[in-house]
Amino acid sequence: MNMAEPKTLMQLRGTLKRDEPMARHVSWRAGGKAERFYIPADIEDLGNFLKTLPFGELLLFVGLGSNLLVRNGGFRGTVVLTHSAGLRPEMRDGRIFAQGGVAAPKVARYAALHGLQGAEFFAGIPGTVGGALAMNAGCYGAETWDIVESVQTINRAGDTFVRRAREFEISYRHCKPATLREEWFVGASFTLEPGDGEASRAKIKELLARRIATQPLSLPNAGSVFRNPPDDHAARLIEECGLKGLSRGGARVSEKHANFIVNPEGLALASDIEFLIQEVQRRVFDQKGVKLVPEVQIVGEGK
Repeated sequence: MNMAEPKTLMQLRGTLKRDEPMARHVSWRAGGKAERFYIPADIEDLGNFLKTLPFGELLLFVGLGSNLLVRNGGFRGTVVLTHSAGLRPEMRDGRIFAQGGVAAPKVARYAALHGLQGAEFFAGIPGTVGGALAMNAGCYGAETWDIVESVQTINRAGDTFVRRAREFEISYRHCKPATLREEWFVGASFTLEPGDGEASRAKIKELLARRIATQPLSLPNAGSVFRNPPDDHAARLIEECGLKGLSRGGARVSEKHANFIVNPEGLALASDIEFLIQEVQRRVFDQKGVKLVPEVQIVGEGK
């Protein structure tokens, strides 16, 4: 498929790659190749790039690659990498604005530095602002959209929009436009209350210590694999079914936290991980009658 005329591509300032191994860009360190992979220079460049895509092109936005599994057969479409280590939050009209590729923990630290409270939980989210918005990520009793004032989105034509929180249907680990449209998050403004920066930094430190103590952060993982069922915890159900340590190929259900699947040696195939996801679902349903719903987005061809 011819993506664009060479003259058009030469006007772009980002980096285009072909057959890029997605194992380099997802936190599980496993998965197939992306047919096309673009790293935009900025939002304007992203808009120009999107204009070059053929009609109907499969498109996937990726930040830090947590909560994502790309099957062994790869992704037959275009992946846009939004994360950049150089991106930083900033103050705009008394609110914190962060581009979609900003790592969520940076927002937590930036808010504390400016004496604002309410974003401390972002320190426990191992992804970007864009990903947090898309799935209403949360932890320790707080969720992303609790603090969103507005978002910036982009469509296939490269047009950007400012959308208010009321324009989305939000629930636990769920976000979708109230009016059907195909747009992706490229930024957000957060409304936070004045607070004690020192107290916020102490809370962030406490949350991080809790994560280190309870989650297998030293091993490649994608965070929580399953949503918590109403009034219960996926980890409790998985553990009670005796599934800690269940393995397939190079992948294993973590012994430290049952709602994590890890790739300890970096040798797991995406198919190993997907098998464990399905096997855990099956066994928990057979033994507990509860259908666990994955938080993980699974894309790509084959197994």
